[in-house]
Amino acid sequence: MQYRTLDNGHTSFEVSTLCLGTMFMGTRTDEETSFAILDRFVEAGGTFLDTANNYNAWVGGHGRDSEDVLGRWLAARGNRDSLRIATKLGAAKKDPDLPLSTTPPTNYQGLAASTIDREARESLRHLGTDHVDVLYGHVDDLETPLDETVGAFGKLVDEGLVGIPGISNVALWRVVEARETAARLGVAPYGAVQQCYSYVYPRPQPIRTNWATSELLDYARSTGTPDRPGLAVMAYSPLHQGVFTRDDKSLFNGADHAGSRERIRTLRAVAAETGATPNQVALAWLLGGEVPVVPVFGASSVAQLDEALGAMDLVLDDDVRARLDAA
Repeated sequence: MQYRTLDNGHTSFEVSTLCLGTMFMGTRTDEETSFAILDRFVEAGGTFLDTANNYNAWVGGHGRDSEDVLGRWLAARGNRDSLRIATKLGAAKKDPDLPLSTTPPTNYQGLAASTIDREARESLRHLGTDHVDVLYGHVDDLETPLDETVGAFGKLVDEGLVGIPGISNVALWRVVEARETAARLGVAPYGAVQQCYSYVYPRPQPIRTNWATSELLDYARSTGTPDRPGLAVMAYSPLHQGVFTRDDKSLFNGADHAGSRERIRTLRAVAAETGATPNQVALAWLLGGEVPVVPVFGASSVAQLDEALGAMDLVLDDDVRARLDAA
């Protein structure tokens, strides 16, 4: 396993460069299998785990099922101090009787100060811990003033309940303004951004604020200086939900176009030539990029996890990377 340091100028710690997403642990993935996956990840040197307060509500759970599974596993293994835990808040239903939507009215809980404080403390209870290392706003909230949102995250950091605040599904200009707001308020800034990012990419229109853009990566590369605190980019759906290996899976969220299909053909060809799997090549492409990101990947079996871990040993030479980039 390889490691990198997350540092937002206020808090600093090391994480494994692969982050295990636990999205459906406790629902689609039963507890026994979840424990086996978590055990194997730690055995391989993994230290970074990712969850949220609402995932399992999408598939028949109460929402915090994965937090509960993680909490029971942490208690059983007694290894909390050797791991870094990230969770998210703000995208659960505000009104449980209404549907969620990506367009107004969204029915998200949002990122008001009272919501952040309440939901963070509830996550700690479900995880069975006194702090989380990264706490994300799950979806940007344009209706709540940034002073309120950023100040609420900063308060949790000051209380020792959160290590590094972060944000997900957000436009770059909002990241920059939020970090400037944190500097003005004298609180810890966002040090992590989690966006959808993989070897395939969406059409440029309509504007999609949930994808990692080249501008976001360039901005992240410019950070880590005394006047610009560090910002790490995390990539969710790095394997695009199976499309690199399965023809029955669909490209989603604007990525269904000829460019993506050509990329998948090239990815599979490179995998065949290198003796790796397409998923391993896709993860290695992310890990070894000019601006490295932290892939947040999920596994529903130990075999799937072991395949992903194989990406750590795969180094793409310059010619191969240039070929992948050009597709």
